[in-house]
Amino acid sequence: MSVISTFDLPDLGEGLTDAELVRWEVTVGDTVELNQVIAEVETAKAAVELPSPYAGTVVKLHVQEGETVDVGSPFIDIRVAGDEADAPEADAVEPQAPEPVLVGYGVAAESGTRRRRKPAPASDARDTVGAVGHSAPERPLAAPPVRKLAREHGVDLTDVRPTGRSGEVTRADLDRHLTAVKAGAVDEAAPTAAGAAGPDEERTAIRGVRRRTAEAMVASAFTAPHVTEFVDVDVTAMTELVDDLAAHRRFSGVRLTPLALVAKAALVALRGNPSLNSTWDEDAQEIVTKHYVNLGIAAATPRGLLVPNIKNAHTMSLLELARALGELTTVAKAGATPPADLLGGTFSITNVGVFGVDSGTPIINPGEAAILCFGAVRPRPWEWQGEIALRQVTTLSLSFDHRLVDGEQGSVFLATVADALSDPLSLIALS
Repeated sequence: MSVISTFDLPDLGEGLTDAELVRWEVTVGDTVELNQVIAEVETAKAAVELPSPYAGTVVKLHVQEGETVDVGSPFIDIRVAGDEADAPEADAVEPQAPEPVLVGYGVAAESGTRRRRKPAPASDARDTVGAVGHSAPERPLAAPPVRKLAREHGVDLTDVRPTGRSGEVTRADLDRHLTAVKAGAVDEAAPTAAGAAGPDEERTAIRGVRRRTAEAMVASAFTAPHVTEFVDVDVTAMTELVDDLAAHRRFSGVRLTPLALVAKAALVALRGNPSLNSTWDEDAQEIVTKHYVNLGIAAATPRGLLVPNIKNAHTMSLLELARALGELTTVAKAGATPPADLLGGTFSITNVGVFGVDSGTPIINPGEAAILCFGAVRPRPWEWQGEIALRQVTTLSLSFDHRLVDGEQGSVFLATVADALSDPLSLIALS
């Protein structure tokens, strides 16, 4: 006799308590193999593919796409290998199997409830009905990127004429529909309920990385008393050194950027100013000073703002740091940053210069003491050897938690970074 086993959402590690289901890779009736990917979920840290802990047939999906589910809550039922044809509907349900094939598998099912997402716009709601256990019509076939684009534009995919080989709505179909709407050839549905978007509005559900980022930024801004200081720096010598080093054989195949030297300067400055590499422990009423640096780099990714960090950056040479920065950026832009790389940061840098912005007042990453902002490098009039000359100048700004860092400490740190960048040969000597 076959047995139905319930797979609860496992502890995905890193202390996360819930996840949002991005999409199912299986449906009821599908046969799955052990460790076959059955779903993609999104945590506050990263998108994660969930493998099946059983081989068998999918019986029930407990969660809808877009729904947030707590760790330990029922996720999917699978009929484990047996005589499925003769198995009665009242087969016993085993809460979990003992074989630990997943990271964190076997969590105690203490929290058996899950949170439903807030009501979404009418178009988004129609796009998610029809899942297992609901009597709504089956939703149109479409790839996840097409669904995402449709939600962003408030389009109900049932209104789009599909031309895909399997009857799915393609990106081209959606583009044609959007063009027709803009041209007035298609009537847009008028808002019929509270929270529905108007004809010139767009509503996006606050969830996933956006929700977690907002929560973290609000917590930081209203918990840590922020102070921000600024300094303009002549980095002409630094830019020349970057060009020289980039052409050196030791840096062959490595993309060396000014950010690498800024990061190196910050790491050197942290040695003499350890308060900027500390944490405020409210519960223990202690200041925890870290004698290692996990250097966070703020990155704009397809999933929103993330701050992956380079572990033990303080031990790296400039070459190793440049290589690590390149790898971090490549992975972040691909949206593939693993959760472990998003935790444990001790000090962060944000590079607004890549957007042509001169400076900013960045919010400190929660759990850290400070964040350094690197602005655009531009030719500016500058006093040089008693004359006015055009020099390559940037603005550095530093936000720090005034509970952890005194004004003197913050100022000395920022001045040290500025001095190292204006005279990069001293930076190499110090490192």
